[in-house]
Amino acid sequence: MAEQLYGADHVKAYEDTDGATGYDWGDHGATILVLTTIGAKSGEERKNALIYRQVDEGYAIVASKGGAPVHPGWFHNLEANPDVKAQIKGDRFAARARVANPDERAKIWPQMVEVWPDYDTYTTKTDREIPVVILERS
Repeated sequence: MAEQLYGADHVKAYEDTDGATGYDWGDHGATILVLTTIGAKSGEERKNALIYRQVDEGYAIVASKGGAPVHPGWFHNLEANPDVKAQIKGDRFAARARVANPDERAKIWPQMVEVWPDYDTYTTKTDREIPVVILERS
């Protein structure tokens, strides 16, 4: 099993090692990127380590928050300012975030569940549709 890091510790280890620590996560082949958003209220940078998959359009991430009834803070931040930064291993880049359209979501969701099966479980815990976000390099 890959090392399980969380929160700020995960982000720090990932950034300090260009993903040598923290890129591989979980038992199903999940890989991690670090997403940097600008706080919608604070205007400060906020960083999150998130499971991603490369897709035709860019990189897909899921705003699951473990099936909570509200979206995660990073999702609200990118709704307010979709210009974000991302890091995949040592590759740091600017990106534009957008919510996948229904056709894209239908195609991408099974790919995300493949590497993190709990995503399907999370859908049973909430009434909201869990967004799939696509990051496109800018």
